[in-house]
Order: sequence, then structure tokens, then C-alpha cells
Amino acid sequence: MPAPDLSPLPPALSTVPLRLRVLHLEDSELDHELMLAHLRRGGIDPDALRVESEAGYRAALAEPWDVVVSDYNLPGFSGLRALEILRDSRLLLPFILVSGEIGEQVAVQAMLTGANDYLLKENLARLVPALLHAIEGTEALRAKQEADLALGQSEQRLRELAQHLQANIEAERTAIAREIHDDVGGSLTALKFDLAWIERHARDPAVAQRAQGALETVTLAIESSQRIMHNLRPAILEQGLIAALQWMTQRFEKRNGVVTVFRTSRDELPPLPAGVPLAAYRTAQEALTNISKHAYATRVEVDLTVAGRVLSLEVSDNGRGLIQEDLAKARSFGIRGLRERAAQVGGWVDLSSGPGGTTIILSVPLEAGGDTGPGEFDGLQDDPDDPTSWDMLR
Repeated sequence: MPAPDLSPLPPALSTVPLRLRVLHLEDSELDHELMLAHLRRGGIDPDALRVESEAGYRAALAEPWDVVVSDYNLPGFSGLRALEILRDSRLLLPFILVSGEIGEQVAVQAMLTGANDYLLKENLARLVPALLHAIEGTEALRAKQEADLALGQSEQRLRELAQHLQANIEAERTAIAREIHDDVGGSLTALKFDLAWIERHARDPAVAQRAQGALETVTLAIESSQRIMHNLRPAILEQGLIAALQWMTQRFEKRNGVVTVFRTSRDELPPLPAGVPLAAYRTAQEALTNISKHAYATRVEVDLTVAGRVLSLEVSDNGRGLIQEDLAKARSFGIRGLRERAAQVGGWVDLSSGPGGTTIILSVPLEAGGDTGPGEFDGLQDDPDDPTSWDMLR
């Protein structure tokens, strides 16, 4: 048995003893008293409990402690087992392993497992500094965990706020589109009929010519109104996501002169959960808008697939690609908005970019059997005021 440590103990850290709750796993009452003596001489007033069985240790963990000091060899279990029990309990407590014969390999294993420190019983002069250092480190870790938790909660609240705002934006867009249809559309239609009547019944060629010019102006106004309404609320989605994407890509190619290819793995999609068609449509819309503004691409490919109960929409171009500065712009909300929109329907957005172009992939897991619950456009399909009835203006 090694000789007791007779080296000078560290001086008291302050005139007022630091009171600490110490759980001591030790089968020797003499070693327990020796540890208490070292703590007191180091300026600590220990509120200690000695346990020597696994059952006693488990029961003691229900109480609050500042630190666990454990012998390596215990009746029926070991200090490493005690450390494992502490880790499984998810209690954040500093753990110091003390032994009279611990080897280097065991000490390394203990540190890798989560022990804060290990000491030899013949060198307990290090006990108080090691204990205080372990407590300080654990407090810092606890503070970091609390900060991480608070940050996570804050991010969750921010995400919920963004989703709420996005839902409000879509509702407002729908309301504005309906007002344009009801107020502006109705007036333009009536004006078009009146101008057509004037043109047919005008006896003065100058009047007829003036009416014809006015008719052309009204027609342009109707087309502009249709375009604005569509941007606000893509009524084409009521014909299905495939039809909407086909229409979007064809219009993009026509307007921008960029070869645009749309492919899909299915002729018809299964019933999609509420919100998914609009999320996919807006993703494609945002991606194509960015391509037209920044990519300098000559070819765009849009692929829509449903495989393994996952809907995937991939938009890729052969443009100049995005640089890190583009993604780091403080006011660059396009990609962030797409990710928030995807999260609303349980999906996510992956972005890859390089000198050969950019690819955006929206992935949305679909529930088994498909959720056919109400979507954004349900309840409007039989509405006589639905903007799809703009065909009457043609």
C-alpha cells in the first residue's frame, strides 16, 4: 500500500471556505476522511456523502451534487462503470477519478470516456485544484449548453415567424389578385366591349380608327393585368404542377431566349400534400428569376420526379455560377426564403454551384398514401371569381 501523501497541501483559497456538495465513491472510510482533510485544507467546506455500491451510487445521483470523486476499484463495479452510469444519466457533473494504482491506459480511457481528471491517491495535493478546475469547466459547458438551447429556441421562433409571414404574403397575394380580377378586370372587359361596339358602329373612319387604337391599348392592359395576377397567384397550378412547370419553362424560354428543357418522370403526379405544389412552383419561379438576372446561362434544365415517396424538383443552368460573396450577402434572401418555404412543407433545399453552373434541388418527403387535405387553392376552384375565368376576356 503506498505511503500516505505528506506533502504540503494547497493554501486556503479564501478566508471563507467554499462549500461544495461532493459525492464520493469510496469503499475505504480512511481514504474518505483523508480526502475530506485535503478538501478542508484547500479551503473547501465539503458536504460529502460516501457510497461504495452501484445501487447506492445510482440512488445518490438523484440528489444535487457539485462534483463526483470516484475511486477506481469499488465493490462490484469500477470507477469507469460509475462514469458510464453518470454519462447515461445525462447529468452534467464533473467527475474525478482517484486511484492508488491506476495505469496510464486506464487513465487515458477514463479521460476519453468523459472524466475531467484523474489522480493518484499518493498525490492528493492536486485534488483541490483539479476539482475546482473541473467544476469551472463544467460550468462553462453548462453555460454553453444553455446558450445553445436559447439560440435554438430563438431560431425556431424566427423560423415560425418567417413561415407565418410567408403564409400571410401568399394570402395577401391571393386577395390582391382577386381584387384585380374583380375591379380592374371587370372594368377593362366592359371597356373593351364598349370600344368594340363603337368601332363597329362608327360612321366616321377617324372615330373607328381611334376606337381600334383604344382597343389595342385595352388589350395590352388586360394582358398586363393577367401577368400581374399570375405572378401574385399562379392559377395555372389548378391544372396541376406538371402543367404549371411546363407553362413556366416555355414562357421563360420565350422571354429570355434561353434554351429551357422540362422533364418529368411521370405523366401525372399522385395527390400532393397541401402547400407542396406552391412550394415547388415558387422554387422554380425563384430559380428561373435568378438565372435570368445573374447566371448568363444559355441552357436551363428543370426536372420533376417522384420516387421513394419523395418529390424532387431540380433546376440547373450552365451559367457562371455563384461565388461565396453572392451567398454571403446580408440582404440576399432568395435562397433563404426558398429554404424557409421548403421547411414549411417538411422539405429542404440543396444548392450547389461552380464555374459550370448552378443547381437547386427541392426535396419534399410525401406521406404514405398522400395527404389530400385542403390546399391553397381548394375552395376556389368553383369560385366564379377565380382568375382562371380570365379566358372570357380574350
